[in-house]
Amino acid sequence: MKIKYCVYFSYLDYRKLLMSFLFVSLCSFSFAQLLPVLPGVYRWADRSVKVNGDRESGVFLEGTAPNLDYLRIHATTQYKGAKPSPAHINKEREELVIVKEGTMKATIDGKTKVLGAGSVLLIMPQQMQSFENIGDGPLTYYVMQYKSTKPANLERGRTGGGSMMLNADSLVFKSTEKGGSRAYFDRATAMCERFEMHVTQLNKKGPSHTSHSHSETEIILVISGETEMTIDGKEYKADAGDFYFINSELLHGMRNAGNAPCSYFAFKWN
Repeated sequence: MKIKYCVYFSYLDYRKLLMSFLFVSLCSFSFAQLLPVLPGVYRWADRSVKVNGDRESGVFLEGTAPNLDYLRIHATTQYKGAKPSPAHINKEREELVIVKEGTMKATIDGKTKVLGAGSVLLIMPQQMQSFENIGDGPLTYYVMQYKSTKPANLERGRTGGGSMMLNADSLVFKSTEKGGSRAYFDRATAMCERFEMHVTQLNKKGPSHTSHSHSETEIILVISGETEMTIDGKEYKADAGDFYFINSELLHGMRNAGNAPCSYFAFKWN
C-alpha cells in the first residue's frame, strides 16, 4: 500500500508541476509577444480592420518603444449616424488622438468641443472620454495609446496643460521658403518628459531638412502628397494615411517625393 501511495502521490506532483510549467510558459509567451516596434513605414492599407456594427477599427502596431512599456496605434471609423463611443477611462495610459476626416464631438472630463479634420486631442490618464460622429459622413481618427517605463506623473501632466483639444483651424500656419508649419504643442505630459507636435507642409519636391538624429522617438504621419524617408540607411515611401516610425537616435531624413505639395504631422517624445 505504501508503494502505491507513493506512486500516486508522485503522479499528482507531476501533474501539478506540468500545469505550473504550462502556466508559466503561456505567461512568458504572452509577454514575449510584446516586442519593440520596428522602424520603418506602417501603411493604411495594411492595418488589420475589424467591423463592429456602426464602426470599424484597424490596428497598425502594438509593442514597446524607447521610454515606453506599451505603445499601440489604431484608427477608428464611426459611420454616419453611429452611436457615440461609450464613455471610458484609461487608468494607466495616455492617449493622442488625431482626426483624419469628418466632424467629431469630443467630451473629456465633462468638457465638450467640436473638432474637424487635422484636430488633435491629448488625453491624460484617468480622464473620462467619449467621441461622437456629428457630421454628414464618416468620422475617422487615429488613436495612439502609450505608457511610459517610468511611473505616470499626473502633476507634471496637469502643470504642462492637462488634457487638450486643439482645433486645427484655431492654430496659426507660419509660411516658410519651403512651405510652412503649424505648431500644436511642446510640453511635458503625465507619461513624457517632453512631447512635441507640429504639421509641416512642403510645396516642392525635395528634402524638408538635412538628415539628422535626436534622442526622442518620432512618428511622421502623412496627411497629403507623396513622401520618401531615409531611416538608418534604408529607403521608404509613404502616402496619405501612412506613417513612418523612427526610433531614438536613428539618422533620418524626410522628402517630398512629388511635384505637388505634401503635408504631414511630426510628433516626438521622450
